[in-house]
Amino acid sequence: MSIIDALLALGGVAFAVSVIASGRIARRVAPVALPVLPAGCGAQWLLEGFYGQSVPTYVLIAAASGLVVAQAKWPGGPGVGRPRRVAMALARGGVGLLVVPAVFAWMVVPVPHLPRPTGPYTVGTEVFRWVDPDRPEEATNSAEDRRNVVVQAWYPADPAARGPSSEYLDGLDRLPSSVSMLPRFLMHGYDRIDTHAVREAPVSPERARWPVVLFSPGYGAPRGFYTGLIADLASRGFVVLAVDHPYEAAVTELADGTIATPRQRFLDDDPDQFRYMAGQLDVRAADLRFVVDQLARPGVLGPRLSGHLDTEHIAAVGHSFGGAAAAAALAGDPRLRAAANIDGTLYGTLPQRSLSKPFLLIESDHSETGHSDQFLNGNGELLDRMTAPGYRYEIAEANHYSFTDAPRFLADPARFLVAQFIGGERGPRHTQRATNDILAAFLQEPLGAGPGDPDGAAARHRDIHGGRVH
Repeated sequence: MSIIDALLALGGVAFAVSVIASGRIARRVAPVALPVLPAGCGAQWLLEGFYGQSVPTYVLIAAASGLVVAQAKWPGGPGVGRPRRVAMALARGGVGLLVVPAVFAWMVVPVPHLPRPTGPYTVGTEVFRWVDPDRPEEATNSAEDRRNVVVQAWYPADPAARGPSSEYLDGLDRLPSSVSMLPRFLMHGYDRIDTHAVREAPVSPERARWPVVLFSPGYGAPRGFYTGLIADLASRGFVVLAVDHPYEAAVTELADGTIATPRQRFLDDDPDQFRYMAGQLDVRAADLRFVVDQLARPGVLGPRLSGHLDTEHIAAVGHSFGGAAAAAALAGDPRLRAAANIDGTLYGTLPQRSLSKPFLLIESDHSETGHSDQFLNGNGELLDRMTAPGYRYEIAEANHYSFTDAPRFLADPARFLVAQFIGGERGPRHTQRATNDILAAFLQEPLGAGPGDPDGAAARHRDIHGGRVH
């Protein structure tokens, strides 16, 4: 929320409360409020554009102004007739009711603020939209459709790079009615989100080739909802390839410009959707393999990135269902050196696999997220079967969404209230920083940067439990 948004919201509510409370107070406040608040509405509209959260405040200010005029024209008191007193009481009650939506409208911020990356490198970004000619698209009804895989590269950029920030979400001008349960009208200002990444910036010349991390989002989540985590990881010296999985992600723009939205084909005899999720896991693992295939093709990353990726050192990381996809990719692709699962439940036969390369599990607070037996037992079994180093850490006071940008969509008071019900008091800033500290230390050795110390990285943060388990 910008300063002008905050001042207008507070001013509008304060004015309305004063008008409701006392006609005498309203007469004192009105000479200032009546010209200033409408002017503030106009300034907000001109400087920041229109967004839905403003409407309840505009209506409240208009109604409170009308009530001031009415009170001045027909003042109350013992001598006033009963019908007029009743009418004025109803009018004050109506304005009072408008205060509630005006307050709650600002609980979701119009333009979320993402923190600056903490690593030493400037961040650049570029989007690639690829089509796999060998795989039909099973989510559509056309036999001609082929599987699209959308990848956004986040990478260390030349420190002198300047330019526009990358778009936060695909298809912002063509969004569906909701994106991951967030109504479209609340996202009107998302084109002004600063991702802290320069679009199509030159790669940093500090190294000839940079280690690669594939990133797979949570089930149904677009890659954009992980911008805070991903941009910070890239600033630490990794090329992070964030993958959108079309027709499962909430919104994705395909290579031909089509906006793809979810198409779920649940099975009638699969009440817990375990078979469906196992099938989707296979699709995701194939998407990640295809990305690795693309990296071997000369020039596929264009003039900026081609030749700058260390394709001998690739790891997979993901959150939630994306964490399971990262583990599945590691189990099935010998070209990957390591994988990390951030709070993801495993499906299918994955827990029975024996991983021979390093694996990291980062968990949210068990008491806040309420992990299922399938999550706990599946990840525990996978770690028990490993023949390579395995690590497991639980971050206290972090819930399942703390690794994403979702908490930043809420204003601070709303975020605090939500945390009282579903946890996450640690907050996204501290959760994501701790996660990336552990991730960077874990990835250091398998990606060829020398010995790492995940336990030491975890110890620098309060209340993180766990360590090497195998």
